[in-house]
Amino acid sequence: MKRRDFITLLGGATAAWPFAASAQGDRVRRVGVLISGGERDPETQLRVGAFREGLQKLGWVEGRNLQIDYRWGAGSIERTRTYAAELVALKPDVILGAPTSAAVALHRETRTIPLVFAQVTDPVELGIVDSLSRPGGNMTGFALFEYAIALKWLELLKQRHTSPESESFTIPSSRLRPDISRRLKRLRHHSKSKSCRMKCATQKPSRAPSPRSWQRQTAAS
Repeated sequence: MKRRDFITLLGGATAAWPFAASAQGDRVRRVGVLISGGERDPETQLRVGAFREGLQKLGWVEGRNLQIDYRWGAGSIERTRTYAAELVALKPDVILGAPTSAAVALHRETRTIPLVFAQVTDPVELGIVDSLSRPGGNMTGFALFEYAIALKWLELLKQRHTSPESESFTIPSSRLRPDISRRLKRLRHHSKSKSCRMKCATQKPSRAPSPRSWQRQTAAS
């Protein structure tokens, strides 16, 4: 996602927050931010910068009318859960959580503080919202994609194969990516209707593969 798009995304999210219409008020508002990644990660810092810029465009400036409390999970689920509880205990006006593990951890801790999530995979199946159109409860935000487009993924895979007789596909998988199981479930369902055979090749990398490496491996299968 481009930086400009991410600014627009988070700026839209903050517009729905309970204090968005009163940026010129006297009280300093408090925002919690829980990121499950590392503080020094370049991509994470880019997104945090976009988040700050989106807030500034709405009239919210740190040190003037806004206080932001950041917590970093650094890739640890346990640390992310601990910091989720810590942020909730601070009783901020709203908390932003990203990606999926942070949003789930926050959902476990509070049903009253407004929560905004970003980069979450399948929030409906995770049980943190009722539906994409009507999230309900105290959470709203942005999902990475809608799993209903799995049929389109399968069609694109078939188009990439030059041989019309090729109807077998190998999908690289990783235990470090829990959302993959939901993707594969949808793909398996649609592959039957398309008369395709799908094989899942489980990987055990030191970290989750990048989207680019996944593209190379899928194209080579």
